[in-house]
Amino acid sequence: MKSMTGFSKASITEHGITTTVEIRSVNGRYLELGCKMPRNLSHKELDVRDMVKEVLERGSVNVSVKVEAALSGESALNSAKAQAYYTALETLRKKLKISDPVRISDLLAIPDVMETSSDDEKEAEAQWKVVAKAVKSALGSLDAARKNEGKEIAKDLRNRMKIIEDTLDTIEEIGMKRIPEERERMRTRIAQLFDADEIDEQRLQMEIVILADKLDISEECVRLRSHIKFMNDALKATEANGRQMNFMLQEMNREINTIGSKANDANVARMVVAVKDELERIREQVQNIE
Repeated sequence: MKSMTGFSKASITEHGITTTVEIRSVNGRYLELGCKMPRNLSHKELDVRDMVKEVLERGSVNVSVKVEAALSGESALNSAKAQAYYTALETLRKKLKISDPVRISDLLAIPDVMETSSDDEKEAEAQWKVVAKAVKSALGSLDAARKNEGKEIAKDLRNRMKIIEDTLDTIEEIGMKRIPEERERMRTRIAQLFDADEIDEQRLQMEIVILADKLDISEECVRLRSHIKFMNDALKATEANGRQMNFMLQEMNREINTIGSKANDANVARMVVAVKDELERIREQVQNIE
């Protein structure tokens, strides 16, 4: 079991190229990926997406890639671009009434002012090799973090499912006693209202059967136990099953509501509220499971 929440960071330096990759993930219905990469590597975004899909199945994931590389080849100032940027900055400085002058360092900090004669494609490919290693490393760390958090979530869910199962045992015991108790209570009430010879025994038996059917919660308890088994099995599974667990919680909530309405007992009502409270806490946890 994996959580959908996690953060990882990986930095790799090779051949004068330093790459830093940060990956953040939070819960999401599907796998939603946002990717921020240097402009010269933007064509590799699909490759990054494929790498993420191999590791993660669900969640809202943001990948940030930063590259620092020493310039290779001969660098030259693009005078035309530098002049255009200088004119634009001067106009802006005067408009905003800024006293500091435009410096050469300001111009050199702008992309495209300095041009290099190196082979851009070779440079980008060299950078991508380092980026790919960093992305793979960050994904491995993120996956490990999500698994560790998933273990803690699974532990909490197992404890809560045990509480629900134990409570269901008590509810079943009360339910089994309720039918004969209500049968006797009905007989007593009728006997008080009528003389024994005036009681329609056949009609009485029919009413008792109807009453017993209304009070019988055995079917709901059986289905609820089946759902509990599914949840416990899902906690042991290796594949992503957060969606199935979320659906099963809806079914469990439906069954416990029916039990509460049919049992018509104050003790059972209190236990039903306790079970629903546990189901809500489980639902909150399941929202974060891959």
